[in-house]
Amino acid sequence: MTSRVLHIVLHPLGVLALITGSWEFVVQTGFVSQLLLPPPTQVLAVLWELLQRPAVWMAIWVTTAEVAIAFAIALPLGVLIAVLLHESRYWGAVLRPVFQFLFSIPKSVFLPMFILALGIGIPQKIAYGVFSMVFIVVICVGAAIESVKASHILVAQYYGASRMQILRHVHLPSMLPALLEATRLGMIFNFTGIILAEMYASKVGIGKLIGTWGENYQLPQLLAGIVLVSAAAILFNESIRAIENKYGHWRT
Repeated sequence: MTSRVLHIVLHPLGVLALITGSWEFVVQTGFVSQLLLPPPTQVLAVLWELLQRPAVWMAIWVTTAEVAIAFAIALPLGVLIAVLLHESRYWGAVLRPVFQFLFSIPKSVFLPMFILALGIGIPQKIAYGVFSMVFIVVICVGAAIESVKASHILVAQYYGASRMQILRHVHLPSMLPALLEATRLGMIFNFTGIILAEMYASKVGIGKLIGTWGENYQLPQLLAGIVLVSAAAILFNESIRAIENKYGHWRT
């Protein structure tokens, strides 16, 4: 009985319910002012009201399109760059430290450069999303390629496999779990990068709405927007994690 209760309490939904209940309690009892922290019931009511507005749905679809296009560009581009760096020892030795250096720098530093070069339209958001995501993909896929067992490659070479056949039939199956992990992490960088770009300077997008609500101190709307964005991020993250767990046995 005790273990069952503990399992319920430690379940993510149980933890979420505990946090939400505590949040509601401290606000309703006056420990925290509603002007500083609106209660969850008010936030959910505002979220429901926002979802009735066509302008909010338009902002959601714009952001979704930007994230999807940036993802479709950055993932294959990152994989291609990682493979090319692995296949060429010279360019790998020259460019890999550059990618690692750029990866260590906060990408927000480069956002004004994207705005100056591309303006504040949708292409700028997509470009910045690609820039935010491609480095983590290159790093993760590069590490996955390096982790492929040399004995597997040697056996394939003994059987006369070409370089492309080795990449397809040896590297790719071995890399799949790491590639899925790179996809999951890369999408986080992509998503947060585009939201940041929309908040910084944009005409449309859910990030633009969140930024406006924050500037005007509309806390219920701000928290409702954060809940909406967080739910979308968690949904994608857990979907990729489920696929990753399914193919986790390929790590061996």
